[in-house]
Order: sequence, then C-alpha cells, then structure tokens
Amino acid sequence: MVLTSKQKEELNGSILDYFESSQYKASFEEFKKETGTELDVKKKGLLEKKWTSVIRLQKKVLDLEAKVAQLEEELNSGGGRGGRGRGKEDALPRPPEKHTLTGHRNCINSVKFHPSFSLMVSASEDATIKVWDFESGEFERTLKGHTNAVQDIDFDKTGNLLASCSADLTIKLWDFQTYDCVKTLHGHDHNVSCVRFTPSGDQLISSSRDKTIKVWEAATGYCIKTLVGHEDWVRKITVSEDGSCIASCSNDQTIKTWNIVKGECLATYREHSHVVECLAFSTANIVDIPGSLLSTPEGKSKVKQGPGGNLVGQCGYLATGSRDKTIKIWELATGRCLATYIGHDNWVRAVRFHPCGKFLLSVGDDKTIRVWDIAQGRCIKTINEAHTHFISCLDFCLHNPHIATGGVDDIVNSNNNNNNNNHNNINNN
Repeated sequence: MVLTSKQKEELNGSILDYFESSQYKASFEEFKKETGTELDVKKKGLLEKKWTSVIRLQKKVLDLEAKVAQLEEELNSGGGRGGRGRGKEDALPRPPEKHTLTGHRNCINSVKFHPSFSLMVSASEDATIKVWDFESGEFERTLKGHTNAVQDIDFDKTGNLLASCSADLTIKLWDFQTYDCVKTLHGHDHNVSCVRFTPSGDQLISSSRDKTIKVWEAATGYCIKTLVGHEDWVRKITVSEDGSCIASCSNDQTIKTWNIVKGECLATYREHSHVVECLAFSTANIVDIPGSLLSTPEGKSKVKQGPGGNLVGQCGYLATGSRDKTIKIWELATGRCLATYIGHDNWVRAVRFHPCGKFLLSVGDDKTIRVWDIAQGRCIKTINEAHTHFISCLDFCLHNPHIATGGVDDIVNSNNNNNNNNHNNINNN
C-alpha cells in the first residue's frame, strides 16, 4: 500500500507524538532526526484514535461476515419461507425495540436512514444532528451548526449529501463523507419545517411557517422557485417517485399537489377537520384499493399515466395524517378520499407506506405505532407505549428491515422487524 505525502506526514507526526507522550526519549529524538518531522499539537493522540478505530472496524467486519454466512446458510436451505423468514410481508415492527438511543437533550423531530449504509440520523430540538449505527446501536458523531431546533433532515439518493432545516430560518447541506457543512441556504422568513431532495438529487424542496414552499438548486444553493398557495404554516412536503410533483400539507387543514416544473398548484384536498401534520406518496407497487379507479382494468384504461393524467406519474395515492386523529387515503387521479383510517387516540404525526406496498405505518401522540392493511382498510397491528411520550417521527429503511421512531421523550428507537429483538439501552451523552 502506497501512502500519499500527506498521509506519510500525518503518520510520522502521530508516531512522533506517541513517542513523546510515552516518554520514549531516545526513539523520539532518533525518529525526529531521521524523518525531519516536528511535533504538532494537532496530531496529539491521533495514533491511539486511529488504532481504536481500526479495532472497532475490524469488529464490524467480523459481525458482517457472520451475518453473511448466516444468510447464505438460510438461502441454501430455502430460507425465508418458514416462520423465521424475512419476507417483505413479515418485515413489520415487533416489540421490543432493538436499540434505545439516548443522547439528545430535547425532542426528536426527524429520523432518517442512510440509503446504503447501516447509519441513521436524528434531528432534535436541541439544535443538533446525531449519527448512529442502527445495527450495533453505536453513537457515531454529532453535527453542530444550527442555532435553533433542527426540524427535518433528508439524504440525497447517493447518501453523500444530507440536508437539514431549522427554526433558525436556514437550510444546511452537509457532506456526509467529511461531515462538514458545505452550504447554508437563506430565503425563508420563518421556521423551516421540512426539507426533501428530489429523486435525481439535483433539487431540494423546503416548506416553512412563512406559508411558502421553495425549490433550490442543490449544486449552487440558489432558490429557483417559490410556490405560494397555502394560507398558513406548511408543515410537510413529499416528492413523487418520478420527481415531477410534490404534495404539501398545512395548518390551513388542506393538502395541495404541485407541478414542480411549472410551479403550479394542481389540486387541493379539504376533508380533514384540523391541522394536517404529515403525508406520504404511495409506492409504485401498492396494492389495489377497493373502490379506486385504478382497481379495475376499465378504470386503469381511463387514467393517463404521468404528469397531467394522474398528476404524479407512478404514485397513485396519497396518505395524510392529521390532528383530527385520522389518516386519509386520497386517489390522485380523481381527487377522491377513498378511505379514512380511525384508530389513533391523539394527533397523527407521521405516516409511511411499507416498501412492499401492502401496508401503511403511522405514529402519533397516543404513543403508538400502528400498521394498516391497505387492501382491507383496517389496523392489523398496534404497538402500545412504543415511547414514554408523544411519538413525533418515523422512517423505514429500504435496504434492511428496520424502522426508527423518535419522540418527545428525547429518545430514538430502532427496531429490526423480526422476532429476535434483544433490547439494548445505549446512552450516548
């Protein structure tokens, strides 16, 4: 392995510091003379840090190799069809949670899984962002930069860029390889409540208490469009799978769909009786919903796919959750409310379609996680007291059967959706 000159300089400096701190005076003088290296306070303790990192990474590699061997054994024996199989239909949250992650000093506002690695990020009212390994439950690092509550976070499709928004009126872009803040976007006049990358990663969409939605160029940080139409705080936004449209929900009790390119409002939905807190587009593989236009061959033939037809290309439905304690499923081709899910005893704070297309997951201020069967239109699973206080956010990992929830109890819970959860309480103060 050939080291670059910078790497050699760093290695020599760290070795010299190690000799000095260990009182190896002869070795220190000889090494200093032979390499021409001077003692640098910036490299103090660097060798020990690197060494402990290597040991931890070796442990991760061994754990992953053991998992691969186990999965290969299951696959060779026809694994996945029995009771212990990990089919998509079975990848549902099961108590108890695998890890309870503590370290934030205020409410958790958002949790997001990395699109490729076993990492998860949480955003909090304490103005920080924390990075966790959701497999081991280990705390990785804290990202600091915002001066007020961090309201939301999102990864681009590569996972190389993380966006965050805050009550300090800014949006920040973080290089997730170096963990440096590379851009700070200014433009909103009030609390920025939500941020989402488009599927291409070229653009960023944000919503705010200033009643607007803004479209930004990710590469330059320039605001290229402002969408105006809501009469109150725009709580959340979501982007369609083809990236052509977005949906937004607001304190004005409405949901709107928008054409991103034209900046036009396509439709407004008005059946909730309180603030609409959350929303999610359906997955492309969603099951047919009874009574929907898309549930019959005749109906499908009437719907023109793509923008201007069913409005959002591959996404046929929109789920919304409200402070009126209900979840509604909307058909985007017709604008009809197809179903109203009643079951939560308090505000519904987050909804998310399961990747298999058969279920909807929701969390709320009643401290429950609920799983809804979309075809049947009913709740099939409830996890009570999933947190000790209101549950504020939810995310589903697309490459590993895990879900994460965050709450007003300052805790992030990670669940690996199988029957073998061994609870670990991890304090990362």
